[in-house]
Amino acid sequence: MANKLINQMGLPRSIANIFAARNINTAKEALSLTEFELMELLDVGLSEVASAVAHISEIASPPYQTVLSLMEQRLQNEHLAGHLSTCLKGLDEALFGGIPFGVLTELVGPAGIGKTQFCLKLSFLAALPPSYGGLAGRVIYIDVESKFSSRRMIEIGMRSFPDVFQKKDMAKEMAGRILVLRPASLSEFTESLHKIKVSLLEQEIKLVIIDSMAALITGEYEQGAPKQHSLGWHISFIKSIAEFARIPIVVTNQVRSRNRNEVSHYSFQGLSSSEIQECSSGYDSHLVAALGVHWAHSVTIRLVLEAKSGHSDIISYQLGKQQ
Repeated sequence: MANKLINQMGLPRSIANIFAARNINTAKEALSLTEFELMELLDVGLSEVASAVAHISEIASPPYQTVLSLMEQRLQNEHLAGHLSTCLKGLDEALFGGIPFGVLTELVGPAGIGKTQFCLKLSFLAALPPSYGGLAGRVIYIDVESKFSSRRMIEIGMRSFPDVFQKKDMAKEMAGRILVLRPASLSEFTESLHKIKVSLLEQEIKLVIIDSMAALITGEYEQGAPKQHSLGWHISFIKSIAEFARIPIVVTNQVRSRNRNEVSHYSFQGLSSSEIQECSSGYDSHLVAALGVHWAHSVTIRLVLEAKSGHSDIISYQLGKQQ
């Protein structure tokens, strides 16, 4: 609005012509000067200048919004953005419908907990027809650790949606909608991101999965001191893809040990002093999400996968929204 032209603001023609004659063409140029400076430059009276400035300010300034209207607008945008259902009732309820579009969702957990299996199921769900709760789109799966298994994904699909696979060639059609990239380094991953942006325009991409982010930069960390700057560009680019295409992006992350002098667990979890003391006295270290604070602040939703009874098939999902 600051660059809005003065001659398009409905000022009286006489005063608008004077602004133009003095080469003051935009709202920004007019409002950058005091009223007395405008009086001298335009050679008009204070009342005329004050009236013109008030009119320009009213047109150029955005309308005010209450906190309530902003909250309602945000809720409306989130509702319209959509979600990818996980087909897990409790998790979908916690996420208000599933994995949200347009933001970055992170899966955190130790090796073998089921992060890749969860990503395989999400890939299948995104490729399903809408009549089965899917998005009927293509999926880009960036398989950093070569853990993607088409056979396992088909097994998950057959068990979860047997009706779909009874249809002729449906399994082949589902598999054909999932595009797998396997970058071997951070530089190759950068190239993969550029390919994704091109694919978004050329194909019906409905989901992007990166499994896993931490594996790309394992060699770029010192113990307890992640080199966060190496991920800065990638974080911004990934978020821009999600926002630009309004699709869900799911990224898996590993965990690392934190020594007993560091008192916090996951970034969104708060412990009382008694809980901290109990934890510290019982263990020499505990697990926290890798990739550092910069990455954590870039994530919109963090889902923490934990084995509650010592068995990896019993998983709880903890939701932590990064503000």
